[in-house]
Amino acid sequence: MPGPDAKHIPLSTPIDLHLTLAPLAHGRGDPTIRFADDGIWRASRTPEGAATLRLRSVDGGVAAEAWGPGAGWALEHAAALVGADDEPSNLVPHHRLVADLVHRFPGLRMPRSERAFEALLPAICEQKVTGIEARAEFRALIAAHGEPAPGPIAMRLPPEASVLAGLPYFVYHPFGLEKRRADVIRSAARLAPRLETATPDEARDRMAAVPGIGPWTIAEVTRVAYGDPDAVSIGDFHMPNLVAWALAREPRADDARMLELLEPYRGQRGRVQRLLEVSGIRPPRHGPRLAPRSIAGI
Repeated sequence: MPGPDAKHIPLSTPIDLHLTLAPLAHGRGDPTIRFADDGIWRASRTPEGAATLRLRSVDGGVAAEAWGPGAGWALEHAAALVGADDEPSNLVPHHRLVADLVHRFPGLRMPRSERAFEALLPAICEQKVTGIEARAEFRALIAAHGEPAPGPIAMRLPPEASVLAGLPYFVYHPFGLEKRRADVIRSAARLAPRLETATPDEARDRMAAVPGIGPWTIAEVTRVAYGDPDAVSIGDFHMPNLVAWALAREPRADDARMLELLEPYRGQRGRVQRLLEVSGIRPPRHGPRLAPRSIAGI
């Protein structure tokens, strides 16, 4: 096998690669990304072809290696992926807790994958189901319609958008995806070429025009595909309670209250959300949890 292309990404301050890139993984069994002792590996479809990228923290920066026809593109955009051009100092804490989290997690950055459809597909799988269900559905799609990734370790590429766009609904059903989400995936897959060439604002507008893609899905995509530090997960099952408990010691909240509490951070609300996610803070549990369903068995 040919050796990898390589690049050194210089950094003035260290980046925590695990915390920064964690939002790109959808469960520990996600076959497109691997957090290993020898680095973080990611398989992706770039505009120039398939690529596998390995990232490692080294003195003075990040070492990047890539395999496959898309290796050049992956290396060229590796700095954006790890958040090297992110500006965490734009967040001005207005709560003691937020100030403490900024201090505790100085290496956390907002990643920018620049691959919108690769972020959109798992976000659609995650709509209104448990995380266990969504991750299993995503893995099943990749196992059935992805391909082996280039490089020295066994990984898989996400499915081609054109393949998913051409699949009839009944092909999705055994994976656990009901007709509504299957139709959203097919519509999004047809939109994929126009997403990959869009500006972040254009991508938001184009996603919003697809029935079944709302504010929650758009936020999940723009936060990782475009590094949007203001993308808030409106409509999330857990996030309003987490924000309310962390910032106001209120155990329950709706989206309106969450946005009210985050208003002082406008422009950086997504960054605050991410800090709260990694903080270990959890609101008190009351009432039933969202239960898994069995779509494939229906």
